[in-house]
Amino acid sequence: MYAPVAVPGGDPAPGTALGAINLSEENMPHNVRDWMSSPVVVVDPDSSVKYALTLMRRRKIHSVVVAISEKNPTYGIVTSTDIRDKIVAAGRDPAEMTVRDIMSGPIITGNPDWTLMECSKIMQENKFHHLPIADEYGTLIGMISATDIFVAVEESGWEEM
Repeated sequence: MYAPVAVPGGDPAPGTALGAINLSEENMPHNVRDWMSSPVVVVDPDSSVKYALTLMRRRKIHSVVVAISEKNPTYGIVTSTDIRDKIVAAGRDPAEMTVRDIMSGPIITGNPDWTLMECSKIMQENKFHHLPIADEYGTLIGMISATDIFVAVEESGWEEM
């Protein structure tokens, strides 16, 4: 049996309707730039999936961008979900599969100056949890995830949102 734990200043008062919180764009002060991780971790398309998942585990990240090459003219992405669905659930050996075999692409990139609301809408519409961020020249400068947005909402506090 679990006992409730009080978090000082953390939980809304009992009976408070969370629907009353105003999360409009003008109340969301943070931009993607404020919450994205950097640098972007990039792997070669011919790398093994085993290498990519080891890199992801050691860096404590859930996605890697797949580099552009002669055979791979646009960036791709591999996520922990891809590894779960296309390797583990399919009974494949990650040492025998390349990143190119399981990547999704071409990727959509976000803008570092977007609000978190704009970013969230794009991620929701496209049904993904990781969004590479590019500057005005198309250079990848960061990655934002659904978890980053979750942390931004939690750390910013309800009053600021």
